[in-house]
Amino acid sequence: MSDSSSDPKRELLRHALATLAYRGGKAIRNAPEGFADFRPGEGVRAPGRILAHMGDLMDWAISIAVGKREWRDSKPMSWEEEADRFFASLKKFDDYLASSEPVASSPEKLLQGPIADALTHVGQIAMLRRMAGGPLKGESYYEAEIATGRVGTEQAKPKREF
Repeated sequence: MSDSSSDPKRELLRHALATLAYRGGKAIRNAPEGFADFRPGEGVRAPGRILAHMGDLMDWAISIAVGKREWRDSKPMSWEEEADRFFASLKKFDDYLASSEPVASSPEKLLQGPIADALTHVGQIAMLRRMAGGPLKGESYYEAEIATGRVGTEQAKPKREF
């Protein structure tokens, strides 16, 4: 793979994916037992369905980047399987952006669509965790060690939680 650092917009997208992995990993890791099916009320999407949707969003982003733009609405698997799928899709998307392959969409559209949507869903999962009795510690994400290309489950430890 070639270095995509000559394209600042691609690098910013890659940093957004690393941010999504960092924040998403924190929300997904160590979820309470049965959390995937938690429903605080009628019409609220269960966390397992939200996580499946996040994987679908990353798959969709890849399809847009390669010029095929295909949406798939997946049936949720177990929490662990969906977490694995989400991080695998993030890695595939990041690898594509890191390559010299052309991106068939503007970086702005990729950011405003699938990436921003997935970040919103990370917040939903974090909120649902609090409602389900498994809250996350707050953190200064500005100080977090988020590195472009680090899009897997292995993330740096928080620098300042509260």
